[in-house]
Amino acid sequence: MIENAQNNARLLPWTGLGGRPCYVVGKGTGRVSRAADKVEALQLGMALELLDHADDMLADAQATEPQLRHVSAALVHSLRDVHRVARSRGLRLGIPDDSGDEHPSGPGLVRLLP
Repeated sequence: MIENAQNNARLLPWTGLGGRPCYVVGKGTGRVSRAADKVEALQLGMALELLDHADDMLADAQATEPQLRHVSAALVHSLRDVHRVARSRGLRLGIPDDSGDEHPSGPGLVRLLP
């Protein structure tokens, strides 16, 4: 299914007012798309570093409960970012998902053209 290729809407790696999803419409070569590419790369790189840090903390018997809670909260935040990146990339490939309006990053496909 190449539906998203027809409407050229891209889910951005940040949210708008009230946490609503943001999209850019176009061929993906504009300034906003380039900024989104950089943000996605940063989010993915930070997630990898956070995973290494979490591994180290779990291996450390001296890690305290507050430290583990903090790294857990950071992992949850990072996982949301990574999920949004994966979802955005999947939608650009035309892979639909079953997410409706209740999903934190909005519906799975944005229908701009009939």
